[in-house]
Amino acid sequence: MDKHQGQILEYIVRKNGYSITNLARDTNVNRRSIYNWFNQKQLKSDIIFNIGCILRHDFSKEFPELFKSDDFKIIFKSGSMDVVNTTDTYKNASTIYKDKYLSLLEKYHELLLNEF
Repeated sequence: MDKHQGQILEYIVRKNGYSITNLARDTNVNRRSIYNWFNQKQLKSDIIFNIGCILRHDFSKEFPELFKSDDFKIIFKSGSMDVVNTTDTYKNASTIYKDKYLSLLEKYHELLLNEF
């Protein structure tokens, strides 16, 4: 029997008491995307992995075909429950792209001013 990955993901999120709003913020998507993921039978493994990192949950138990227990060890420092801050990585990446986008807009604006 095939697993419904979205339903399993939703169950774990709700079981952990993690708010959908906070999950959306931490994954840099809107709440509607989270609910869409919950309705999908198959998800990209990186979505499941990212949510596992945010929730501190080892999804290798639910999805042994996708992950090994070792895959989720990076979210813990030396066996303790201190989580490596994965959301900083996402925020840094989005800041880089935002800065590039703003730089391009400024250059485009300068080109427009020079043309007229």
